[in-house]
Amino acid sequence: MNPVSNKTAAVNVDDVCKSYPNVRALNHVSLRVEQGEFFALLGPNGAGKTTLISILAGLTRADSGHAAIMGHDTIADYRDARKNLGVVPQELVYDPFFSVRETLRFQARYYGVPKPDAWIDEILHNLDLTGKANENMRSLSGGMKRRVLVGQALVHKPPVIVLDEPTAGVDVELRQNLWTFIKRLNGEGHTIILTTHYLEEAEALCNRVAMLKNGEIVALDTTANLLRGMSGITVQISADTTPVSWAPRSSAQASGAFGFTLSGYAELESLLAAFREANIAIRELKLGEADLERAFLKLTSHTAVAA
Repeated sequence: MNPVSNKTAAVNVDDVCKSYPNVRALNHVSLRVEQGEFFALLGPNGAGKTTLISILAGLTRADSGHAAIMGHDTIADYRDARKNLGVVPQELVYDPFFSVRETLRFQARYYGVPKPDAWIDEILHNLDLTGKANENMRSLSGGMKRRVLVGQALVHKPPVIVLDEPTAGVDVELRQNLWTFIKRLNGEGHTIILTTHYLEEAEALCNRVAMLKNGEIVALDTTANLLRGMSGITVQISADTTPVSWAPRSSAQASGAFGFTLSGYAELESLLAAFREANIAIRELKLGEADLERAFLKLTSHTAVAA
């Protein structure tokens, strides 16, 4: 459930619908993100995440319903809504004729930021772009370009920051540096909305999660409550094959092992007994507790009612 607050919501989405030819991208979506939250917006490809972000950014109009940023309607009060929002898009969109510093300065001037150079220097430092500041955008790698997009979203210091797959295609070291910087901004009061395919990031960073499927919210709760609802354990077993009686419940893993989801440790003993009775040698066994990935797969593989 949404936390109760008397403050103006950082983001408020009220009964939003959006359709394209042959597809209903969003179907009566409502959610409220409070100021200062670190919020995850998750869902499989085609779930409606990018459409929702486009509506928040004023790039797409909803067919019905309303959306607001810091109390400013994204259509009726577009200028103030956009000023309060920074978006890191999933696509690598950039002007090939500017250097990195010029790109950030241009963005700052677009928002009327006075004397932005000190903040730009800090952004460049935190995104490990200082050494690339005077290089042309088209000469950068994909990962470097994505860093600049993050910088563009932050240059006017918006209270609400939307990160749409911000670490796609970037190395592990930058990912860690980026999250250190973003967590600092969140600690200073910025609201962060994250979409990511790295579910461990959402689990580690986000306090609350909304999961979308086919344009509808199928879960909206705190991360802790979602994990609490995922009882049981996961087992990964490396072996040549799996017992016939357990084959319907097994899933092939990328490592060549077999995966099982069990109700508890009593069921684990039954699984191991089946391996012994079938004379199947177990080379390696790994146990795991409930995680956000399991919750995500469970909730997005079946039709559910929004929390």
